[in-house]
This record gives sequence, structure tokens and C-alpha cells, in this order.
Amino acid sequence: MSVSPPVPGTHEATLTLLLRQGEATAASLAADLGLSVQVLRRHLRSLEEQGLVEASPLNLGPGRPSNRWRLTPAGRGRFPDGSEQFALGLLESLSQSLPAEQVQALLRSQAEQLADSYRAQIGDGPLAERIRQLVELRRREGYVADALPDPEPPAPGTWLLHEYHCSVSRVAESFPLICDQELQLIRRTFPDCSVERVHWRLDGDHACGFRIGPHPGDG
Repeated sequence: MSVSPPVPGTHEATLTLLLRQGEATAASLAADLGLSVQVLRRHLRSLEEQGLVEASPLNLGPGRPSNRWRLTPAGRGRFPDGSEQFALGLLESLSQSLPAEQVQALLRSQAEQLADSYRAQIGDGPLAERIRQLVELRRREGYVADALPDPEPPAPGTWLLHEYHCSVSRVAESFPLICDQELQLIRRTFPDCSVERVHWRLDGDHACGFRIGPHPGDG
């Protein structure tokens, strides 16, 4: 009995799913990828040997315990952005030579310019279409992002924007104020909407997330 060869790109697809989901069992990953659990476990073991994923036991009751798999820091490093090392070095140099408030002003100015560019590109159409276009722009910049309708919205037409890999994540670890400017960036991109942060990787979440929707009281 012959064994089917590995599906091309299965390693990459598995890593991307774990990036999006944070943690997952082999069974759920196999279902999402259309593979058998046995085949998927072989891929996970291979990724584990490479130091890209790790597992923790999940006790589901009597019987064989399952594992929940997640990316290691090295696994997250498979989604790099080539400019982050330059940006980190630049910010370190600026922080050593300029007052903190001046560095913050520079970052704020950059975020405002980027938001204005986003607004010019996504136009003034329905919110769902503008968010779809923003997700596509962010993906081109090295983000792994998606957006879905909020399952428990505070108001109709509210969306959740998730960024599972940020092109400046390593810079933000050293300069958290980058994340403050990210929030202001999204708010300036959607000035007619209420925007709040609902997930934050620096707080231990597996993604950064923003809720975008009508202002309270808008009808």
C-alpha cells in the first residue's frame, strides 16, 4: 500500500492556521486543511522537531489526552518583515538623541500620514467594503489580517479586525507606544466610526484586534 506524498505547502498552511487561531488540536487543524489526523500529526511532529510549534496536553476526560498546538517564537519568526530591524535601530537612535515627546510626535505624524493614505485608497463607501480594502492593504504590507462581523455587536454593522502577525511586532515589543499609534491610525482611517482595541498581543493575546462600528446612538 503506497503512502501519499505530503501536500505541498502543508507546513506553511499549518503554521498560518496556528498563527490565526492561537492554539488548535491536530483534529481541528486536519479538518480545516482537509487531511487525515494521522497525516496532520506527522506534519506537526516535523514542525516540532524544527522548533516551530509546541504542544501542551489537553484533558478532555476519559481516554487518550489530546494536545493543543501553538507556534513557538521561532514559528512566529517565519512571518517576518524585512524592514523591522532597520525600524528598530532607527527608533533606538532617535530615542537616545531626542526627547520622548518628540519621538512620539514623529510617530503620530507618520501614523496620520498613513491613515490619510488609507482613506484615499479605500474611499467613502459602505463600512464593510472599506474594511475589506483595508485588510487587503495591510496584507500587502506584511500583516496577516482578516475581518469578520462582530458576533456580539454593540450596534448593527460592527466588525472585528484581527491582525495575527504585525509587520512591526518586534519593534512594538521594545517601543509599546507604536501600538498606541496603531490604534490612532485605525481611528483616523475610520473617522466616522467608533474604534476600540479588543485584543492586544503585548497583553498575551494571540492577535491584535479592533472593534469598528457606528458611534453609539448613530441610527
